[in-house]
Amino acid sequence: MATKKSAGTSKNGRDSNPRYLGIKLTHGDSAKVGSIIVRQKGRNFLAGKNVGVGKDHTMFALKEGKIAITSKRKLGFTGKTTVHKVVHVVTA
Repeated sequence: MATKKSAGTSKNGRDSNPRYLGIKLTHGDSAKVGSIIVRQKGRNFLAGKNVGVGKDHTMFALKEGKIAITSKRKLGFTGKTTVHKVVHVVTA
């Protein structure tokens, strides 16, 4: 019986790439059509004017302009009020 494993065998030599989530363009930055604003899992940020949402909840600009991030209070079904951030693209 060998006391060491033979060279070239590794059971845990795999890893997945990171997800690169987060805010890509902040308040006041200029955005072109189709540029990614936020990559997120779930709806942490809500889409405002001139902002589209992809199937993986990625938010992107529908028109060219400046990014504006505001907050909005939403009333849930249980009567609890939560504050959400809303992302807009303001055209000139």
